[in-house]
Amino acid sequence: MAYQFFNPTRVLFGAGQLNHLHEQTMPGKKAMVVISNGKSTLENGALDRTLEQLSMAGVETILFDKVSANPLKSVVEEGAHFAKDNGCDFIVALGGGSVMDAAKIMAMYALQPGDLWDYVAGSTGKMQPLVNPVLPVIAITTTAGTGSEVDQWGVVTNPDTNEKIGCGGQDSLFPVLAIVDSELMLTVPPKFTAYQGFDALFHSTEGYISAVTSPMGDMVQLAAIENIGKYLARAVKDGNDLEAREQVAFANTMSGYSMVVGACTSEHAMEHAMSAYHQNLPHGAGLIMISKEYYTHFINKHCCDERFIRMAQALGKTDAKEPMDFITALVELQKACDVADLKMSDYGIQKEECMTLAKNARATMGGLFHADPVPMSDEECASIYEKSFR
Repeated sequence: MAYQFFNPTRVLFGAGQLNHLHEQTMPGKKAMVVISNGKSTLENGALDRTLEQLSMAGVETILFDKVSANPLKSVVEEGAHFAKDNGCDFIVALGGGSVMDAAKIMAMYALQPGDLWDYVAGSTGKMQPLVNPVLPVIAITTTAGTGSEVDQWGVVTNPDTNEKIGCGGQDSLFPVLAIVDSELMLTVPPKFTAYQGFDALFHSTEGYISAVTSPMGDMVQLAAIENIGKYLARAVKDGNDLEAREQVAFANTMSGYSMVVGACTSEHAMEHAMSAYHQNLPHGAGLIMISKEYYTHFINKHCCDERFIRMAQALGKTDAKEPMDFITALVELQKACDVADLKMSDYGIQKEECMTLAKNARATMGGLFHADPVPMSDEECASIYEKSFR
């Protein structure tokens, strides 16, 4: 029954909540607004609306618009220096998981001396303690995938060392305010809606079978799994289905809480290795590619049979009686979202890489392997990649 849960983020959840940003207490007077290097927030009006709200709140703003999917160390460092050089006293992240992750790491690093990797773990990081305070962050999520708006972690890629790693973890990196407004998600394309939705799903399925389960974790994880199972395919088929968008957004935020009260398992470490070597691979797509064989591996270990049955039921297979019913429900949902046939080879991954990826996953994000329900060897990890390869 034991668990710890701390989350100081004020969350404004629901359609239209961006309109209430100006009513909130701002953590500073000048904000760096971080967006992606794409055009979505410009074209759908989210950026203009956010800047207007901040202006109404008396906040001066500057824009940083260079964040890509799987954000790079060099860009995060550039953004941090940009914030410091321009005298920003807080950061506003407007975008999906990559933007929010990058913004939190920028906030962590902006006032620190040295190199970003001085404060990162993994196989090459120095994991030094922070010397100076971090900048406050407001997170406005425009996608439903990572739950990053309510946790204290960010993910960054160092292409020089082939490391994609979660860093942060300090209580001061929780966003002070999160806005989860499903109206901002209506223009996300179908395939990315699916990729992001499965990322949210796997945060909770991993947490539910992990070695650090608790009643609090179970509660938010099952809520996320149920909502993804019921509403994700609807959101993929009709992006303007506001009810489906809102329910998937709720699942996403619950999965963020899952990572606060619990932990992801090695599935996320394994995908990080894939996209560390193959930058164009969307995180959610990589997770989908390995998911069937990943969960089958643990089902065959019979380490938590009842939990797989319960997850199958939560995904909508109400008559589930066997652990493999979870795989059936998972594949059915992937088919319904038109993502069941993704191929590693389409992103340049080769079967010969499997052991390299396995070793990279453990070297870079080895802590997640400790959360697995039973230990996994490098050989077993490589085998999951091999069985997943197409």
